Amino acid sequence: MYIKRDIEKILLDAANSFPVITLYGSRQVGKTTTVDVLFGEEFDFVTLDDSEELELALTNPRAFLESHPWPLVIDEVQKAVGLFGEIKKIVDAQRKVWLKKNEPRRLMYVLTGSNQFELQEGISESLAGRTAIINMAGFTQIEKRGESGTLFEIDFEKAVKKQREHKDYYKNSKEIFEEIFQGGMPDICTGESKRDLYYKSYIDTYMERDVRKLISASSEMQFRKFIGLVALRTAQEITYSEISNALGINVETCKRWISILQTSGIIYLLEPYMANASKRIIKAPKLYFMDTGLCAYLCKWPNAQMLMDCAMNGAFFETYVVSEIIKSFYNSGLDPQQYLYYYRDIDKKEVDILLVKEGAIYPVEIKKGISPNKPTKNFSVLEKYGMPIMRGMVIANSEKLLALNEHAFIFPVSLLGF
Repeated sequence: MYIKRDIEKILLDAANSFPVITLYGSRQVGKTTTVDVLFGEEFDFVTLDDSEELELALTNPRAFLESHPWPLVIDEVQKAVGLFGEIKKIVDAQRKVWLKKNEPRRLMYVLTGSNQFELQEGISESLAGRTAIINMAGFTQIEKRGESGTLFEIDFEKAVKKQREHKDYYKNSKEIFEEIFQGGMPDICTGESKRDLYYKSYIDTYMERDVRKLISASSEMQFRKFIGLVALRTAQEITYSEISNALGINVETCKRWISILQTSGIIYLLEPYMANASKRIIKAPKLYFMDTGLCAYLCKWPNAQMLMDCAMNGAFFETYVVSEIIKSFYNSGLDPQQYLYYYRDIDKKEVDILLVKEGAIYPVEIKKGISPNKPTKNFSVLEKYGMPIMRGMVIANSEKLLALNEHAFIFPVSLLGF
């Protein structure tokens, strides 16, 4: 069963503008399936998870591409970045043919991969200006309903309209935490895989295909413990020394391992907003797992009820909200790092999210409870930036939209993504 993805529009738009599309995201979020649905009838498919294909791509990239002429989908392309240079030559030669014959250009290659750093490194050297770069994550809560989502924004009038259009859609706390516990991986959401068995297999595959080549063999068990330890710190600022001491590794190793999780799409690092700010601002990023189901599995919570009742329920609720917002940016073809930040200073004044756009700041607080207590009290500290502070929102598990005060309105988490 295929569930329509919001990112399809961005992929089709890119197909009309670029000869190459590069689609990256963590393993098993649906990259290959979506590409097959959109381009499978016309494009051939080859994966570099196949050892024989990988060997040829590494040793003779020209012969590999001669054996697999375009239009072509290459899966896990980051394993053979030497292909990028050869793809550049083919694309540039074909462009000349189209120009000479006055023909429209076509999409020639779709490249997919699960390591952002390796892909971007190869692209910057060879395919800059020739490829659209698109990030993909797991299902949003709206996609799981079979509906189309929109880019996250903060606008009271539009929020009122959304509530009117979806007035019958409300999830109570238990339903929200069942959503959090399930996560957004397609195989789980479509019922094709048992949750716990799936996540165990997922970690094993991730270790085997993505991590082993980056760490020493003797560190594999330690890295598995590291992932679990990081999961327990979702929605927290990263303290590298604390994690390092808990595992008995040095800080540089900890930073490198965090980078591995980040570039493979397992976690997202939300940076503090620093523009024209004083030195009192906390500079550490906040860490969020992109899939709450995987995070709950790594934290060893056995069911949604225990997750809802545990001391980490607020952190999981915040992770759920932040990951949904990030996905909305990915699905709109935008880089969330250009828009989303957080604020915290040494006086422990914090604002969970700052949406910064068009020279203004839109503050966001995330509260699990239905009746947040003074949630906008820290919004005034943002005045130090010398930018307009717009009316923000408090995302909570409330049943209805509510105009809280002149600084913010309460927005039901059930409507997030519409």
